[in-house]
Amino acid sequence: MENKISNSERAQVLTEALPYIKKYTGKVVVVKYGGNAMINEKLKQQVMEDIVLLWLIGVKVVLVHGGGPEINELMTKLGKKAEFVDGLRVTDKETVDIVQMVLAGKVNKTLVNLLEAKGGKAMGISGMDGRLIEAEMKDERLGYVGKITNINIEPVTDLLEKGYIPVVSTIGCDIDGNVYNINGDTAAAYVAGAINAERLIMMTDITGILRDRDDPSTLIPVVTIEEAERLKEEGVISGGMIPKVDCCIEAISEGVSNVIIMDGRVPHSILMELLTDEGAGTMVMP
Repeated sequence: MENKISNSERAQVLTEALPYIKKYTGKVVVVKYGGNAMINEKLKQQVMEDIVLLWLIGVKVVLVHGGGPEINELMTKLGKKAEFVDGLRVTDKETVDIVQMVLAGKVNKTLVNLLEAKGGKAMGISGMDGRLIEAEMKDERLGYVGKITNINIEPVTDLLEKGYIPVVSTIGCDIDGNVYNINGDTAAAYVAGAINAERLIMMTDITGILRDRDDPSTLIPVVTIEEAERLKEEGVISGGMIPKVDCCIEAISEGVSNVIIMDGRVPHSILMELLTDEGAGTMVMP
């Protein structure tokens, strides 16, 4: 059944959004985009619509993206098996070439194209452009997996000043020209910190931080850094959620006001988070 909304209800929604529009106009919001919201075509369209809408009301949106599923897909086509150590992709020279092709090429340009099709003005860059993300080898066992050593944020600020939505693929480089695969969440945290973003939104495949991981109704709406550390000790934050929360803490320590971990599978979750009373997901704050 189609959800019909009357004009007066529509006007009511817009007036309720007004204080939030005023709050975020002219501010920088970094969106980390990946996972299921990226695979599902309908969701992808909605995320791009949300970003263009925010851009149109004057929010400076920076889109940082990964592309794990697409990397796996191309590796399979090329007969290469994905290997993981402690949840991180082992990246040899051939794999890093694939990562560069997929992230800086196919995925990045597809997102730019979609944003433009929705009426936005977007420009795609990789972490190698303007040496945006400088990195070094994280661990010999992982090969070309990078640990960020420095962020040169000027390429992003230049694009924002010119009125573009920067779309950043998470590959880095070092002084010798080596290319590194960078964890998307970590890259988003560093970029958001370097630009003093008002907010970092981490789109994931889960509702947020749950007290009981099998029960969405146990969502913790707000958590401080101290509480997050305690929840890690208690085992409430565990598994794949630990690196996500660590990235949130990293972003806040780098100067981001607050970070949202939210479910990218929910339609228009970005707008719900930024422009309504309800919000979405878990907010991590100082």
